[in-house]
Amino acid sequence: MTPIQHHAQLDWDNQGLPRSRVFDDVYFSDRSGLEETRYVFLAQNNLAERFTALPEDGRLVIGETGFGTGLNFLCAWQLFEQCAPAGARLHFVSVEKFPLRPEDLRRALALWPELKRQADQLLGQYVAIHQGFQRMTLANGRVTLTLLVGDALEQLPQLDGPIDAWFLDGFAPAKNPEMWTAELFAELARLAAPGATLSTFTSTGWVRRRLNAAGFKMKRTPGIGHKWEILRGVFLGWPEQVPAPALAKPWYARPAPHAGERRALVIGGGLAGCASAASLAARGWQVTLLERHAGLAEEASGNPQGVLYLKLSAHGTALSQMILSGFGYTRRLLEHLQRGVDWDSCGVLQLAFNDKEAERQAQLADAFPTDLLKILDRTEAQAQSGIGLACGGLFYPEGGWVHPPALCRWQAADSAIALLAHHEVLELRRVDDQWQAWDGQRCVASAPVVILASAAEIKRFAPAAELPLKRIRGQITRLPQTTRSQSLATVVCAEGYVAPPRMGEHTLGASFDFKNDDLIPTAAEHAGNLQMLEEISLDLMDRLDASALDPEHLEGRAAFRCTSPDYLPIVGPLADLGAFTETYCALAKDARQVPDHPCPWLDGLYVNSGHGSRGLVSAPLSGELIAAWLDNEPLPLPRSVAEACHPNRFALRALIRGKA
Repeated sequence: MTPIQHHAQLDWDNQGLPRSRVFDDVYFSDRSGLEETRYVFLAQNNLAERFTALPEDGRLVIGETGFGTGLNFLCAWQLFEQCAPAGARLHFVSVEKFPLRPEDLRRALALWPELKRQADQLLGQYVAIHQGFQRMTLANGRVTLTLLVGDALEQLPQLDGPIDAWFLDGFAPAKNPEMWTAELFAELARLAAPGATLSTFTSTGWVRRRLNAAGFKMKRTPGIGHKWEILRGVFLGWPEQVPAPALAKPWYARPAPHAGERRALVIGGGLAGCASAASLAARGWQVTLLERHAGLAEEASGNPQGVLYLKLSAHGTALSQMILSGFGYTRRLLEHLQRGVDWDSCGVLQLAFNDKEAERQAQLADAFPTDLLKILDRTEAQAQSGIGLACGGLFYPEGGWVHPPALCRWQAADSAIALLAHHEVLELRRVDDQWQAWDGQRCVASAPVVILASAAEIKRFAPAAELPLKRIRGQITRLPQTTRSQSLATVVCAEGYVAPPRMGEHTLGASFDFKNDDLIPTAAEHAGNLQMLEEISLDLMDRLDASALDPEHLEGRAAFRCTSPDYLPIVGPLADLGAFTETYCALAKDARQVPDHPCPWLDGLYVNSGHGSRGLVSAPLSGELIAAWLDNEPLPLPRSVAEACHPNRFALRALIRGKA
């Protein structure tokens, strides 16, 4: 079961400085917090020189144990902006078991007015910080923060990506010995890039010896303030006498990082395509976005209101972890959009409409913290939603509704993204290290990298033809608001959902139809949606005068969701299926055997599809996942979750089951 995350328990001393109640230790020096950070972590890792020496499109990755108040991160960010070339990027990865509450973080960072510009940006994005991997994009994409929320020895083994400099921070070894272990130091070594540096404020002998044993060459150096000595060092390589860490299976290992010109084609202008384009553009890529319609978000991403909520499992499944990370990432992106028109964090109420659903909700309430979800009884649910209800349910206070086209337009607005509308790509050809996109008669664009993000339409391209994607038709109904229906204050869901009004209309939906391939809205499905509304709230039916509405004359739209058999999205690099089957044919005889052969990747070909009805939650973070693969960055998701979403999982299963 997922552990319930607790926030840091703070006391504030008579100087207004924060102190951890759990560890009985300070977060930073009461005398010289900034100077100590700059000396111990920035100077000992030679960051000023390394930032200055970065190439125009270069990147430095810093890893940290113990995010705390974010002081080390903000100081590193400030120095990066002072020293690094304009096109360079900073990626900061930090693990934190007990994240501060937003109000405590705000109070702590107010102590450092010289960091206000960076602190204000961090505080603006410090929302929906929950268990697992939480990614924030800052400084218009120049700075990425990946916060790993949880125990360091649970989170770091799931991190995939090279670290150039380590800040070994956290409460003192005497106060928190669980963190300063050989197991943790082995993880720092596993993740260390060649020549990675490390510094820490302690000079304790056993800490130094354990770091040396892990492959770091540590030495004592003069300290600062009341610290006589500190430690600094460099990674020499994995120690010969220690068994090497397990490598990723070859079919999940990273393709060689892209080394050529940073140009990409993205096929599909919905949520997945716009997210993929935005993540690459933020990293300095030139992106051509190919869309067959007149504009963005004209298919499944075009509904007036989509629901941002979390369909979680109490058992920490890969899907649940993906949803928790993706929800946070999308929720932070929305802070850039116009509340009330583009989105609203009005909360989402999932009704406990039968005993099975009530039992599922009770399990979730036991597994997750109340700032993520909480059970409301009928009276509380009615007060929260503003309408009469037959039962209570599970309330997600950070959820709400989104106008997906607004998110797509915002993501595609980067000057590095060129939109080619009315361009339907029918064929891909690989010619001289380039992918060419053909519309039948002519090559409309080419680039060394292509991302297929056109939902189930990606199956028209031979390399993706065998991916088990299926289309499910869904229809929404647009209901004009009435004076009395304006009281609806949250999204309310049962089998369907209804949202508070946006621009004079409520969105009601959505039907599921596996058999219909027609996108013309039908009166029958409008009638079915009204039936779902009746199951949600008879009171809201009355407020909307819904019984007087004629389904024949209702407005709405239909689109296809695109889903996979295991309900996880399909995100990542594509392999040559025939060569894959041949390379790993031994798995058909013994699934435990791992042939030591590199995967036959199709160079530069990636897919971002299969998001089902969860596209708002999973598609934007999937764009980050693809960009991390292409740029050899730390992945924004645990390695096990990235593998669970990998396109190769289907070919692998077919081989093992003897069906390839």
